[in-house]
Amino acid sequence: MSRGNIPISATVQSEHKLHRVALSTGGTSHALEIAPRSTGAGSSANGGELLCLAIATCYCNDVYREAAKRSIPLLRVEVRAEADFGPEGSAATRLSYRVLVRAKAPESTIADLIRHTDTVAEVHNTLRLGIPVTLESFEAVSADPEGAS
Repeated sequence: MSRGNIPISATVQSEHKLHRVALSTGGTSHALEIAPRSTGAGSSANGGELLCLAIATCYCNDVYREAAKRSIPLLRVEVRAEADFGPEGSAATRLSYRVLVRAKAPESTIADLIRHTDTVAEVHNTLRLGIPVTLESFEAVSADPEGAS
């Protein structure tokens, strides 16, 4: 069943002591509350944490989707994603996750669901594919009247 392309976006607005996160999927938007850093500049959450959150959230949502297709009633899903990062500017050296699924089904059926969901989780498959991340455009705006051209 082809869904076609669904536009998904995340927007971060950051000013001193203000941090806003807006998320949108297919035109449906909502906010995610993340406090600014204690210094007032930037986000209290870092990109590595949010990458792990993306892995955990994607798997959690997808296991519910796949369980529904198989008529497996889920009682509990817990996903813990972990990453290891080196010095500033370096890519992660490890990205993994652990899953606990409690359901009203035999353990072998649940295990099959867990393994299958790993193969269809979109964020996981995107990272496994290693697609490029592209800076499409930017604006440099000077707040200094002498710096404006």
